[in-house]
Amino acid sequence: MSSADLSSNVQSLYAEHHGWLSTWLRRRLGCAHSAADLAQDTFVRVLLRPQVLPTLREPRAYLTTLAKGVVSEHWRRQALERAYLDALAQMPEALALSPEDRLELLQTLDEIDVMLDGLAPKAREAFVLSQLEGLTYAAIAQRLDISERTVKRYMAQGFERCLALME
Repeated sequence: MSSADLSSNVQSLYAEHHGWLSTWLRRRLGCAHSAADLAQDTFVRVLLRPQVLPTLREPRAYLTTLAKGVVSEHWRRQALERAYLDALAQMPEALALSPEDRLELLQTLDEIDVMLDGLAPKAREAFVLSQLEGLTYAAIAQRLDISERTVKRYMAQGFERCLALME
């Protein structure tokens, strides 16, 4: 597909379905601003997968699938930020971070979340328990009701994922 064809296909898809997608997102999020942002993020994902456009028969189903992933990431990011802000609120004032440090820490937490996104839920939990809570592999195995060997495999997957994304 030439870049002119790609551009034309994306423009058509955007013109025909952006309004519908924004409305669909607004109903789920209850916020027009967030819906507009996530609609744009959805179309960015369309641009990242140009090979799909020529064979696309059900554009709204495709956009819905992409948008659900974008919304899921949005909610996960919000939950992560809320948990961080709750932890900050419980810190003594002398230990409170500056707004710049808070932003940097939130960005770092978001990067870690993205790094671990490809892991299975138990692998992600094992990695977090080890790296953030400092639990031993034996304690993680007991808590997750899995073998230590499985914990080691999950940790290797977590480290591989982090290293691959850092490059």
